[in-house]
Amino acid sequence: MKHLLSGNEAVARGAWEAGVEIAAAYPGTPSTEIMANVATYDEIYAEWSVNEKVAFEVAYGAAIGGRRALAAMKHVGVNVAADALMTSSYIGTNAGFVLAVADDPGMHSSQNEQDTRIYARFAQVPLLEPGSSQEAKDMVVQAFEISEQFDTPVILRLSTRICHGKGVVEFKDRVVPAQKAYRKDAKKYVMVPAHARGRHVQVRERTNALLEYSESSPLNVVTKCDSQVGVITSGVSYTYAREVFPQASFFKLGVSHPLPIATLTEFAKQHKTVYVIEELEPVIEDELKKQGIEVIGKNKLPCTGEYSPELLRQNLLGAQPTEPESGLPGRPPVMCAGCPHRAVFSVLKSMNAVVSGDIGCYTLSTLPPLNTMDTCLCMGASVGLAQGLVRSLPQRKAKKTVSVLGDSTFIHSGIPSLANAVYNQANITLIILDNRITAMTGHQDNPGTGKTLKGKTVPEFNFEAVARVMGAGFVRSIDPIDKDLTHETIQSAMEFDGPAVVVAKRPCVLVDRQQFEGHMQIDPELCTECKRCLQIGCPSISIHDGKVVIDDSMCFGCSVCQQICPSDAIRRVK
Repeated sequence: MKHLLSGNEAVARGAWEAGVEIAAAYPGTPSTEIMANVATYDEIYAEWSVNEKVAFEVAYGAAIGGRRALAAMKHVGVNVAADALMTSSYIGTNAGFVLAVADDPGMHSSQNEQDTRIYARFAQVPLLEPGSSQEAKDMVVQAFEISEQFDTPVILRLSTRICHGKGVVEFKDRVVPAQKAYRKDAKKYVMVPAHARGRHVQVRERTNALLEYSESSPLNVVTKCDSQVGVITSGVSYTYAREVFPQASFFKLGVSHPLPIATLTEFAKQHKTVYVIEELEPVIEDELKKQGIEVIGKNKLPCTGEYSPELLRQNLLGAQPTEPESGLPGRPPVMCAGCPHRAVFSVLKSMNAVVSGDIGCYTLSTLPPLNTMDTCLCMGASVGLAQGLVRSLPQRKAKKTVSVLGDSTFIHSGIPSLANAVYNQANITLIILDNRITAMTGHQDNPGTGKTLKGKTVPEFNFEAVARVMGAGFVRSIDPIDKDLTHETIQSAMEFDGPAVVVAKRPCVLVDRQQFEGHMQIDPELCTECKRCLQIGCPSISIHDGKVVIDDSMCFGCSVCQQICPSDAIRRVK
């Protein structure tokens, strides 16, 4: 029986068929649905870990213990897990271990574009690259076999279109290998320098063995047609290229690292014109050029962004670009109507604060009309950056420097930076935007929600208690919808001598839609059209026929607009 699955759903199914028993991830688009779907299989223990490094370690520890295990994350998460990844390459594994990584060409929901193939080369571990949902499922199973055959972690590289696109998938039964016995072996599992030196030699020998495997692997598929044109490609780019070059011969790579350079070179020599079509970095192209093979690739195609058949036709065949359809107005991204974070950023704007921001829904506060965020680097960086800012800015601005980050992000990587602030007595104000969920990636639970991925109720992470026990001298909790209290509390925190923590606690409005009564409405008799309410950037407030109005179908009744109206023209309607 065949099923229609997204790539993420297919990876989860593949993990189940491969006999995976332990899986861990930190949510991050476009990879989030992998673990959400793994969790639906009762046979697999699945968890949201507090960050990607921990997820990697949980799954990898399970593999060392003798059971097949999977970790999943988006590409930037590999940066967090990289320390563990690099040395796991030396240790190898016991039972199979697979790391599923979702790259995001085009940065649909990411702060940078990374090519995970380079991480595979850096870590000296094999990388498989599916080009469809069926391959995504099948390659998970094959990745576990390679992992156990060659004693290595294996990376499965996905991309946004593979993760979220749907395709027909044929299922197989679940096969659970017998648990491998764990045997104490310090020379293999303890990477002190004396052991690591020996293991590095074995890693190099393993790479040579993997190269031999790659040269003859059935995962690399050659389709011979036109001897004039040959196309070398991998992943979702294969689908685009097949559409543009229907008569060409194809070398479709399933094993993208190590590259089967001998068979690739032979294929290239058999064709008059060779295209290398790969999103992001010229990994394949550079290796072929080292062999003296001339190819058409990045001299015609960009190293940035997502490819498409249209882009290939324009850049490789000279086709004229298709005119985009007109008539649809642009819609910039905005924070949701009723978002509890809006009030915090409205206050910070009124205080002319220097805002060291972080990764989350609230990053949208950097856009007009709020325009509040000054910096945003990566997960958890807001706290560390704020400590640098207060030591470099003039005193007047330093006192107004705040770090803002979400509840999940604080647990992910903000805690060590708060410890650093306390240890080094940095006068920062840290605002934890606790909306009781990991909102941006689709409402996943985290330690702050008191629920696990499998739905079990557990003790809630106590942000205030943790901040106090870490040594923050000023710790207050507020309801951010109360603007006056929010302003007063942040002001007090800024004036405190030492690290101060404010926990702005209010559920995400999309999780608890009934937390406010009724909706807000503007009294046209009292409204002076000062348009101050428009400055909070609520999508339910707009101008129609020259008048400011509130769309009651969008309004959640949070009342932030009411609190800033100088004419008392906004009231609640129940």
